[in-house]
Amino acid sequence: MKHKKSMLLRTNLLVCLVILVGFAVTAALSYRTNYGASIQHIEQVSDLTSEDIYHQLSTAFTKPVHVSLTMAGDRLLQDFLTREPDHLQDPAFTETLRRYLDAYRQKYSYDSVFLVSTATVRYYNFEGLDRVLAPGDPENDWYYQLLASGDDYAMNVDNDEAAQNEITVFVNCKISDGQGQVLGIVGVGVRIEGLQALLRSYQETFGVSAYLIDDSGDIQLSTAYTGYQKQSFFALCPYSAGVRRQLLGWREEGEALSLWSDTKTDRDYLVARYLPELSWHLVVQRNTGPLMQGLQRQVGQTAAIIAVIIGLILLVITLVIRSYNRRIVELLQKNEQERRSVFQKATEQLFENIYELDITGDRPANRATADYFASLGAPAGTPFSQALRIVAQKQIKEEFRQGYIDTFSPQNVLDCYRAGRDTLQYEFMISTGGDYYWMRITARLIENPGDGAVHMLTYRQNIDAEKRRQRRMQRLAHTDEMTGLYTKTATQHEMQQRLARSADGPFGFFILDIDNFKNANDSLGHEFGDTVIQSFAHKLVEHFGPEAVVGRIGGDEFAALVPNCDYQRAAQLAGELVQALSYQHRTASGSWQVSASVGVSLAPADGSDFLRLYRRADAALYKVKKQGKCGFALTGEPPA
Repeated sequence: MKHKKSMLLRTNLLVCLVILVGFAVTAALSYRTNYGASIQHIEQVSDLTSEDIYHQLSTAFTKPVHVSLTMAGDRLLQDFLTREPDHLQDPAFTETLRRYLDAYRQKYSYDSVFLVSTATVRYYNFEGLDRVLAPGDPENDWYYQLLASGDDYAMNVDNDEAAQNEITVFVNCKISDGQGQVLGIVGVGVRIEGLQALLRSYQETFGVSAYLIDDSGDIQLSTAYTGYQKQSFFALCPYSAGVRRQLLGWREEGEALSLWSDTKTDRDYLVARYLPELSWHLVVQRNTGPLMQGLQRQVGQTAAIIAVIIGLILLVITLVIRSYNRRIVELLQKNEQERRSVFQKATEQLFENIYELDITGDRPANRATADYFASLGAPAGTPFSQALRIVAQKQIKEEFRQGYIDTFSPQNVLDCYRAGRDTLQYEFMISTGGDYYWMRITARLIENPGDGAVHMLTYRQNIDAEKRRQRRMQRLAHTDEMTGLYTKTATQHEMQQRLARSADGPFGFFILDIDNFKNANDSLGHEFGDTVIQSFAHKLVEHFGPEAVVGRIGGDEFAALVPNCDYQRAAQLAGELVQALSYQHRTASGSWQVSASVGVSLAPADGSDFLRLYRRADAALYKVKKQGKCGFALTGEPPA
């Protein structure tokens, strides 16, 4: 008895030792592998993200700089500044300038466009004369600093007093006459909230923090700070003096500086790029603290799982050693027989037919398989590779035939088996004399222990009901319930697919908005408003025709992509739409005059993707709304 207990104890201790050693070795290797892979992933993601942010910011700022420089070289502004002292009390003179600045603001969708005269220190914007820039006022330091510098233009982050003190990035350019005398400063302003949203999206998606800092190390733009707040990057992130010199000294245009830096608590990966147009530095930061915490948590969880497993294993070993071996063998044999019987019955219920092929010998492996091929017209002795083509020709729908042959051809099966794959699967449509229905073949690849040949067991399963459910769910997910049109997500997807093919270009991109729709809901109720939406959608489908992609992208906002639509066709179609969508809608609840505003952009002239075309068409729609609604506007100018 004591001998048995001692043997059981020694067995348990040995098992514990083996498991603990194995766990320690596996955990160490896993930790090193995961840490190395995670570090490499951090570097790759940070490098790619910094490049993407760099190009996004360059695109966002290059255009305002070019526009400001273009305005600075405009003779009209130079003439205005030269004649300004003689027209200080002339409202018409000021109105002319206001319209000029507002035209630039609307054309490029900037938040602010302004002009400052050095002769009178008057500050004009798109709303007219705003104020006089008094020296000594901190709000006006940017103006006097640019005048005193030798630069032709500069950028600063400040509050826009003409727009409720919204924080704005200003691009300021000097206007000079032929003798180099500075006549004034002109510029544009871009709200910083859109740029912060861009950086925030990268932070949320890729876990990186992005900063734009100037040569003194002050943050000009990040998700949490702007240049208006005067926050030092190196006070926020206490890196060494050497790292500071490297980041601020990097001037290679288009190239990135990548380095690791340690702080008191964490280790950060930094990527720096220089934006010469702004004289700012882009720094992308990825902190490894969460990574280390995740790895440590993973090791702890694994250790806990191993402890539970050891306990269970010891319990099982104890029970097994105390049991009779003969009884265990009998139970295992009985259970295996029952399992095979249940599996065989379940397989027969689940699959229509099961066939076996000798792939190495290119032939059926049993009589049932040979009889199946013979029933389709394959003579006895026909190689499997030829019988495969007979099955494809006799039963399988044409568009699936080649895929069926390529998947189950002997050469492909042997290649897959040599590559370590033991399962193949193909879904297709088949007919056994009536309508086509969906079928899935699952093939298991095994080696025959008798002759070493590769055999393939094929299981045929009818999945027609499953496919019908999938198609029904897809239709429900992509169709607006009220109108039967595409949903917003489906509209964007379908339009993007159509634009990518571009075979039917050029395209007209239409945004349509029901004018004053809220009045219909407020005065006649939401049920009446729903009938307005439905009748409006029906007219759109009738007017655009079957070739267009039409969807509902908002409560009372619709979009359509029309193929083979140039400027003249778009203008004609928009005009017809405005007339067709101006009608009296009547139900038992009442009647209401329907009208619509239409904004149109063109592809590829205004862009080749959904978002760009949407923004341009939306800007045109806004123009129509501003001019009184019930009309249309196109982007760009008609061709000569």
